[in-house]
Amino acid sequence: MAMHGMRGLSVFISDIRNCQNKEQERLRVDKELGNVRTRFKNEKGLTPYEKKKYVWKMLYIFMLGYDVDFGHMEAVSLISAPKYPEKQVGYIVTSSLLNENHDFLRLAINTVRNDIIGRNETFQCLALTMVGNIGGREFAESLAPDVQKLLLSSSCRPLVRKKAALCLLRLFRKNPDVVNVDGWADRMAQLLDERDLGVLTSSMSLLVALVSNNHEAYWTCLPKCVKILERLARNQDVPQEYTYYGIPSPWLQVKTMRALQYFPTIEDPNTRRTLFEVLQRILMGTDVVKNVNKNNASHAVLFEALALVMHLDAEKEMMSQCVALLGKFIAVREPNIRYLGLENMTRMLMVTDVQEIIKRHQAQIITSLKDPDISIRRRALDLLYGMCDVTNAKDIVEELLQYMSSADFAMREELSLKAAILAEKFAPDLSWYVDVVLQLIDKAGDFISDDIWFRVVQFVTNNDDLQPYAAAKVKEYLDKPAVHETMVKVSAYILGEYSHLLARRPGCSPKEIFSTLHEKLPTVSTTTIPILLSAYAKILMHTQPPDQELQNQIWAIFNKYESCIDAEIQQRAVEYFVLSRKGASLMDILAEMPKFPERQSSLIKKAEDAEVDAAEQSAIKLRAQLQTSNALVVTDQRPANGAPPPVPVGQLSLVKVPSMVSTEDHNSTNQALSQENGTLIKVGSQAPSADLLGDLLGPLAIEGPPGATVQSEHNAVSGLEGGPDAVDGSAIVPVEGPTNTVQPIGNIAERFHALCLKDSGVLYEDPYIQIGIKAEWRAHHGRLVLFLGNKNTAPLISVQAVILPPAHLKMELSLVPDTIPPRAQVQCPLEVVNLRPSRDVAVLDFSYKFGTNMVNVKLRLHAVLNKFLQPIPVSAEEFFPQWRSLSGPPLKLQEVVCIPPVLHVFFLVGGRRREI
Repeated sequence: MAMHGMRGLSVFISDIRNCQNKEQERLRVDKELGNVRTRFKNEKGLTPYEKKKYVWKMLYIFMLGYDVDFGHMEAVSLISAPKYPEKQVGYIVTSSLLNENHDFLRLAINTVRNDIIGRNETFQCLALTMVGNIGGREFAESLAPDVQKLLLSSSCRPLVRKKAALCLLRLFRKNPDVVNVDGWADRMAQLLDERDLGVLTSSMSLLVALVSNNHEAYWTCLPKCVKILERLARNQDVPQEYTYYGIPSPWLQVKTMRALQYFPTIEDPNTRRTLFEVLQRILMGTDVVKNVNKNNASHAVLFEALALVMHLDAEKEMMSQCVALLGKFIAVREPNIRYLGLENMTRMLMVTDVQEIIKRHQAQIITSLKDPDISIRRRALDLLYGMCDVTNAKDIVEELLQYMSSADFAMREELSLKAAILAEKFAPDLSWYVDVVLQLIDKAGDFISDDIWFRVVQFVTNNDDLQPYAAAKVKEYLDKPAVHETMVKVSAYILGEYSHLLARRPGCSPKEIFSTLHEKLPTVSTTTIPILLSAYAKILMHTQPPDQELQNQIWAIFNKYESCIDAEIQQRAVEYFVLSRKGASLMDILAEMPKFPERQSSLIKKAEDAEVDAAEQSAIKLRAQLQTSNALVVTDQRPANGAPPPVPVGQLSLVKVPSMVSTEDHNSTNQALSQENGTLIKVGSQAPSADLLGDLLGPLAIEGPPGATVQSEHNAVSGLEGGPDAVDGSAIVPVEGPTNTVQPIGNIAERFHALCLKDSGVLYEDPYIQIGIKAEWRAHHGRLVLFLGNKNTAPLISVQAVILPPAHLKMELSLVPDTIPPRAQVQCPLEVVNLRPSRDVAVLDFSYKFGTNMVNVKLRLHAVLNKFLQPIPVSAEEFFPQWRSLSGPPLKLQEVVCIPPVLHVFFLVGGRRREI
């Protein structure tokens, strides 16, 4: 960016630097902006040199943080200049001042295209750089074919081609339709044979984006990626300029391993063996050195390799080696390496049979809780929370309680929540759980949510044996001089209900317990006083025979609060005072609280909602959603004679289905239920289109006849037993109960029939939701993805999807989130294993609620017999003997078709039609 000879620009920069304060700088900038604005008004009188100088000044002012709301047209016009200095200024300033949605950019599209298709490589690089930075959807539609030609051209220099790859990556992100999947798989594989590492690195960035969108089309790229990794690991044919501190192109290694994580598995044994040899070399060859830059590069490669090892479900020996390596990293002095070691060890928890190995490093992980860096302490807390089970729960929870006193305030709420959850999930007995939660309240009362002490009350109320113990413990805490208000709430409730169980213990008479509680009354807020008043009334009720002195004290308190400004306190005081005068009938009115109904822990639900996964978009989590989950399906209990029994509503159970890749189930039921299933893809805030799912899914959307609606037909879910007519029958099964007020759009039966012949399309659509489906079939395995698209600006709630499989199918559906946000898409993978031939069809029982409308439909899935058929090549020598051995119809049928003697073929030659 040479600016030699621009004396005016140099003087302006010098003036800015010499300003004594911000006010002087602002005045000088305003003066210069006024001068530039005046000169631009007479643009015809400006020479190219002057225009270039003033545009440079605008860019400098913009970089200082000031708004530049004029001169954009002048900057864009410089792009069409014939000389390099002016064109360079135009491209740089336009890229800096304008964004992809600016109207002026449309004026430059033709000029940019001319530079891209021109023969001047310098101009090509300028144009590609600008499009790669600020190119939007219009640029993608206009320039993508030309950029693709540059990338694939063998006559272009590597400098231009690698810029073209990055430019195409930007355009693909703005509009994925610019890259045709069918035509690009072979081209992408061709690009991976490139020897220039610059072009290869840029192409790998493009491949990562392509396979993250649709990996099925790029299977041919997988072995080539492994060859690239092998070449780099062996340091073969790697130029010196791409070797960073002795590491061959670490950027390319990281991107290649990230691309491999988007493929579900590696089926070829030779390719898999080669890849594991490369990964073994990386694991064995990485160590901590003093050079920070080399550490950063080598560990970037190492941690990506660890992620790939987890993705590929490597052998236990390699997994153990990975954990041992991470255990060494969490003990080093470098904080960045410790952080990454803890984070990756947390990810390793999702791998089967590794948790026991991780437990060996428990002492070092606990030491990390005292690290000066709060981010390391958070990762250590996450790891301890994830590795906790019945065997080590007591040790971990006790360490967390000890750490609570010295923990940062920023961590105490999360720390207390996780300690309470671990105590509840892995408590050896309920008394230990009560001890832990009371200690939490005592040490960090300000950070204890109501859900925690509510849960303690539920356990104490529902367990008679626990009530005396809990009452005695809270009495001990109340005897302390300083007690947190949350402890007062818990103690008031428990002592009010169960203090009579302690009446024979010394110091636990009703009068003494009342005195202990009442001492805390002046220190609490108005939200706690109602609980205390209830406790007083309960104590008074349980005092037998009645104590007149205690009764007068409590009545005096009730009288005091009868005129309280707080309505809740006033009402309780008045009512308790009146009730306490009713004598024996008080026992019935203030009877002991009934047991709480059993329900899911609100603590665990809160933790799931608040959990933040730093690698949420990583390929590891994507694969966890696609391949390992427990499906909520109806257990099929078909009688021996094959007659389908009626399916009762309550016959739901968890069924583990084998994965398509591995026969081992890698997730426990709890993990599957707690993991996030379904990927949310937010859609921009455009106006609602006629086909929302078409915008979301691209080629998957298949529109039915506009405005056509069908009612639910009363056909049985018998599949294809009736021949073609059965296929043409209803794809929607009647729902018991009230009829849906929301009617589907398009003919559902036609959609199902189309899907029986295709692998992707729309399964169901109504005014609120569109359900698309995409499938892949291999032998007796099938992988389907349901795309649930919310078409409205309000969320869909109470979303449920349950698979009703026939006996011959094993089906596994990822759990669907309860809510689909506005204009968002959820992807729910579904795996199918066909056990034997049958014409029965699986059914998707889908329901959701929008506003007051509750919609419930049962849709047949196209996992039909023909999807699992495979062609078998037969030679003529094998076919004709078997054909001749058949007796005749219906086993043997032959038809002769006459072909016309003359076949007219027309083609164009030089614009004229020729016939042969």
